[in-house]
Amino acid sequence: MSTPRTIGMIGIGLMGHGIAANLLRHGHSLRFLEHPGNQPVDDLLAAGATPMATPREVARGAEVVILCVTGTPQVESVLFESDGVLEGLDEGTVVIDCSTAIPRSTEAVAERVAAAGGRFMDAAMTRTPKEAAEGRLNLIVGAPEALFDEVRPLLEDFAENITHGGPVGSGHTLKLLHNYVSLGFSAVLAEAAAAARAGGIDAAALLEVLGNGGGAGVVLERLRPFISAEDASGFRFSLANTFKDIGYYNAMAADLGAEREVAGAIESLYRRINEAGHGERLVPELITLLAPGNSPQS
Repeated sequence: MSTPRTIGMIGIGLMGHGIAANLLRHGHSLRFLEHPGNQPVDDLLAAGATPMATPREVARGAEVVILCVTGTPQVESVLFESDGVLEGLDEGTVVIDCSTAIPRSTEAVAERVAAAGGRFMDAAMTRTPKEAAEGRLNLIVGAPEALFDEVRPLLEDFAENITHGGPVGSGHTLKLLHNYVSLGFSAVLAEAAAAARAGGIDAAALLEVLGNGGGAGVVLERLRPFISAEDASGFRFSLANTFKDIGYYNAMAADLGAEREVAGAIESLYRRINEAGHGERLVPELITLLAPGNSPQS
């Protein structure tokens, strides 16, 4: 069990709420930023969490500040704008960014946090809100080895599998690689499932063939409930966030000079779906959106 710490947290959304609940369950003191995007926080308040009005107040006196926001613009905003985290940061405070972000920004953020007297690590998440609530997230960490070793017991309070990917930025790089593969396969599988429906293929037969062959894996299992019964709850990730993450991957690949022809096609698909007004729908619903007669035209 980790030593109880005073923790500030920004981002009590679907994933952040689970992190916050587990931190409180392990005896940490928690203050969090009040925000309209938060999930209901009555349970956190009942467990002793304290709401704060600004990121600066969240950071003041905290040993650790955890960010669990949407992406790069939000990370930079809560850290650097007026009344931001850096204005309240104590010497030696650890800033842990659990968001999905563009690595070149992550490296610049780490430099500014260090200049303000803090220490920074990226700890990108995978898995779903269900595992977040259970304290079973996967974390991919970019940090100096000594800082990783120091903070790991705290991370274990809300994560099951923790990978140290290397120096700062490695966590976000690996997360984007992971999400490209996962969301890319989601697009491929959604197109195939839509085509199967158009061709009159029984859902059970499709799932059996894919599951016994090259289509088997985590993504198939997350989409299985929708393919068989129109249940989208197995993959609670919005198409807006999907488009954002694939865009981040392509930005990173461009920075690296890496090939991205397939990634460009996948981003184009998700762009069309979002521009058609479907950003708030969940990834499994892409199967319906790609059905003949429903798919937005290029």
